Amino acid sequence: MRKPILIANWKMNGSLHSNQALLVRMLSKLRPFRKTMDMAICPPFPYLFQVRDLLGYTGIALGAQNTSRASSGAHTGEVSATMLQEMGCRYVLVGHSERRALYHESDRDVAARFRLVCSANMAPVLCVGETLEEREQGQTMAVIERQLRAVIGETGMAGLVGSIIAYEPVWAIGTGRTATPERVSETHRAIRQFLESCQAGVGESIRIVYGGSVKAGNAADLFQSPEVDGGLIGGASLQADEFSAIGAALANTVTEADSECDTLD
Repeated sequence: MRKPILIANWKMNGSLHSNQALLVRMLSKLRPFRKTMDMAICPPFPYLFQVRDLLGYTGIALGAQNTSRASSGAHTGEVSATMLQEMGCRYVLVGHSERRALYHESDRDVAARFRLVCSANMAPVLCVGETLEEREQGQTMAVIERQLRAVIGETGMAGLVGSIIAYEPVWAIGTGRTATPERVSETHRAIRQFLESCQAGVGESIRIVYGGSVKAGNAADLFQSPEVDGGLIGGASLQADEFSAIGAALANTVTEADSECDTLD
């Protein structure tokens, strides 16, 4: 059984004071879920030191929101994967829809970043998804397969082992619109089938999480599918009560699955 994971993406939000207040409240609320799922916090780069120290020995991992496509050198303003690894990061987001759309990161750029994260012994969280126009044209899986093939071409299927895929329909990011649970489950299953067609075993072993206006009110429905291994949470991760409620919804799916297994035994 794949272990669920909940990832907080703070985006470009926070301050030294607000980060501490948020995490002090959040960590106490997340404590009951540490054994049932993996969790990670991805703050902006300047706060990695602070968040790393606040997470301490809680078992919640530190993550980063992006990395450079270069390993070192004359790249002013960039942060390399090895720097993030040295900082203590375990996860790095690559290819987030905002990076692709606002900063014009191509599939090739994303694949290069993915490879460097793997090389630094961290787990990439590869974000894939379609725009509203692509969805309406029935191009969802064509877009996602293109994004995945770029990474496979860079690292081979071996690069995907130990990574995480985050399906985030672009039209649902920060809009308040959410894909239906049925559509999310269907898309996750299609991603697994594509990966299985590339190499047996990869599709069923890799964790695929959903991101796209997840909140306490819809988390239980989104996580009910066995195809959904957790969430990549944006705005709701800036609110301790909201994020912990999402964690509780994810933890409940694990409890229910364990109860079903006990019944079958």
